[in-house]
Amino acid sequence: MSRKIFVNLPIEDMARSQAFFRALGFDFNPQFTNEQGACMVVSEDIFVMLLVKPFFQSFLRGTTIADARQSTEVLVALSCESRAEVDELVRKALAHGGRSARDPEDHGFMYAHAFCDPDGHIWEPVWMDPAAVDGPPN
Repeated sequence: MSRKIFVNLPIEDMARSQAFFRALGFDFNPQFTNEQGACMVVSEDIFVMLLVKPFFQSFLRGTTIADARQSTEVLVALSCESRAEVDELVRKALAHGGRSARDPEDHGFMYAHAFCDPDGHIWEPVWMDPAAVDGPPN
C-alpha cells in the first residue's frame, strides 16, 4: 500500500483560500470539502486540508493554533517540473493575494523561490535537476 500525506493548515477564510489556490492551478476534492474544510489535491498521494481555525482547533488538545504571520512551524516545499514553473507559481501567488517570502535561490542543480499564502503559510516551489536527484549511474 502506498502512503498518502494530508497536510492540515489552519485558515481564516474558506472562500479566499480556495480562490487563491485555484488561481495557482490546484483543484479540490468535493467529497471532502465543505464550509469547515477543503481537500486540495496536490497529487495522487498528497493533499492539503485547509481547515477554518475553529475546526482546526477542535483537533488540538492543550495547544493553540500558531499565527503563521508571526512564527513559522512548517515550510511546504512543492516540486516543480522546471525553473519556469517555479517562477510562474510564485507570479500567480503574488498576483492573487500572496506575498513574497524571499528572493529566488539558484544553486545550479536546484532553483527555489517562496511565497506566503493569504494566511501566512510559506510555500517553496522548487526545481531540482533530475541528474542531480538521480545521481550518477552505478
